[in-house]
Amino acid sequence: MIDITLQNFEAELIQGSMQQPVLLDIWAPWCGPCKSLGPVLEKLEVAYAGRFTLAKLNADEVPEIASQLSKMFGVKSIPFCVMFIGGQPVDGFLGAVPEADIREFLDRHVPSGEALEAQEDLAAAEELLAEGDVSSALQKLQAAVETDPSNEVARFDLIKALLEQGELPAAQQAFAPVAAQAADTIIRHARFAALGHWLAACERAAAGLNATELQAAIASNKRDFEARFALAQGLLAGHDFTGAMDELLEIIMRDKAWNNGLARITYVAILELMTKPAAKAAASKPGADAKGTLELAGHTVLPPSDPVLDQYRRKLSMALN
Repeated sequence: MIDITLQNFEAELIQGSMQQPVLLDIWAPWCGPCKSLGPVLEKLEVAYAGRFTLAKLNADEVPEIASQLSKMFGVKSIPFCVMFIGGQPVDGFLGAVPEADIREFLDRHVPSGEALEAQEDLAAAEELLAEGDVSSALQKLQAAVETDPSNEVARFDLIKALLEQGELPAAQQAFAPVAAQAADTIIRHARFAALGHWLAACERAAAGLNATELQAAIASNKRDFEARFALAQGLLAGHDFTGAMDELLEIIMRDKAWNNGLARITYVAILELMTKPAAKAAASKPGADAKGTLELAGHTVLPPSDPVLDQYRRKLSMALN
């Protein structure tokens, strides 16, 4: 348990919630219900064994933060508890509610033990990949996915690493729950859809593609889009992302609507595969704005610009206009 002040609120509350959820208990010495709620929260912090941090804020001593949160959530009394995740207030509850209700609230926001274990494996895998130990990283990623099948980052990194290593059957197996959108655990968002295009290219390459024959077919007929798309898939399977986009761009410039826009869709998928995930939110510095209120939400940190990506985005934009 930590006490929040103006001096430590950024480090302990905002930055702290980047690492794990922080439940902020806003209380006051004169508040009767606060005295009954406090021990329950402290008991739950122990029971949840480090899965969240309990922070306490004396509304009389730090009214700046207490009043802003009260206005944000439209409440006028205490005790008032606010859950911070990723540097931002995301939910809260008012009053000395029963322990069972607090547990239900926590379970909506606090990661399970399995999720924490998977996160540890994922972090270890990232370090191993940075060191070039791909084999050990794959073992950690596989363990993370097995422990927490809903961990989308671990599954994405596992499939990507398997495709990079040419482990097609294992990648297909890891991708299967995504393709089936199994049990509401995995959502096929843009990054997974991009992986699907890469996987399809690897499958077609494994079935047999003759680049020389495809290039000859294109040389005799520039509008042989089937041959050009197959060539692009072969390049994509071989991790030549820019070469694949060059071939796809030739299709797009000649026929944007070919095969229901498949060339454009695949081109965008490759851009997605090449794009680094957005960085975690960075917390704002404590201080007053023009109206004298503290900023409690973090700011999104944009990834650095990639000149190759910027170039190929411009090429696509020009081809589509």
